[in-house]
Amino acid sequence: MIRTARHLWVTAAGLLLAACASAPLHYYTLVAPADESAGGLVAPAAGASVAPSLPFELLPVGVPAQVDQPQLVVREGGQGVALLGSERWIAPLGDEVRSALSADLARELHSADVSGLPGNDKPLLRIKLDVRRFDSAPGSYALIEAAWSVRLLHGARAATLACTSRVNEAVGPGYPALVQGHQRAIARLAAQIASAARALGEGQAPACPPG
Repeated sequence: MIRTARHLWVTAAGLLLAACASAPLHYYTLVAPADESAGGLVAPAAGASVAPSLPFELLPVGVPAQVDQPQLVVREGGQGVALLGSERWIAPLGDEVRSALSADLARELHSADVSGLPGNDKPLLRIKLDVRRFDSAPGSYALIEAAWSVRLLHGARAATLACTSRVNEAVGPGYPALVQGHQRAIARLAAQIASAARALGEGQAPACPPG
């Protein structure tokens, strides 16, 4: 009986492991393809001249602990959430948000992210983002609430603007559509930050986006 029970346990464990191994893992990134405009923004026409902005430094991005997981965390009903074992970010969520925002800001500002490069005394925009909410509801919405600031360094006058933003994107069914919704939300957020950054860099009085 003991040998039979042990054999049954080993068989059940083997079947469980096989079932787990058969579930494919899907990895996602918040960085939109380079040849796409994640936020539906129109690129400058061919031959059009665009004045470059100041280089910028994007600091590490903070994200809520509840969603700072390798797996996608999605809403279930009013209060519940689910950790999706087979649907995962390709990198830590804070790094993913930062990479996506950096790429979108570089496109919006027609400038470069010089984070990590040797410093100098030339004018520079320092950008900081802290994500307060990162909500994912498949088939419904992708929502980001964040506090951010833009600071002009080494300019003729020191200037800082601190704001909050709430961006909500409707999404279709499926996890790829959900991730694309977050890509669009980050692109919209980048557009708001870039607008303030350009004003600071040009010596104008920047304003926070309307609530």
